[in-house]
Amino acid sequence: MPSRRTPLPDWVHAERRALGHRIAVRRQELGLSQDQLADRIGMERRSVQRYEGGRRDPGYGELLLIARALEIPLRHLVAE
Repeated sequence: MPSRRTPLPDWVHAERRALGHRIAVRRQELGLSQDQLADRIGMERRSVQRYEGGRRDPGYGELLLIARALEIPLRHLVAE
């Protein structure tokens, strides 16, 4: 994948962290561990850790799987 010509703006990093926080909070509300969420979406726990920590952006397909696993509409996961 080609690298970006310019770094991502700070607000993008802030939104990434906010998304990760929403994922973590909802997962905890459901009483799921990171391993259990990872199993539900067919990924490794490390990916869930990276999403929740704001270190990685999930793709659209992963967002759909995460929202379904967390039993919420996608718009609630990505909206503020």
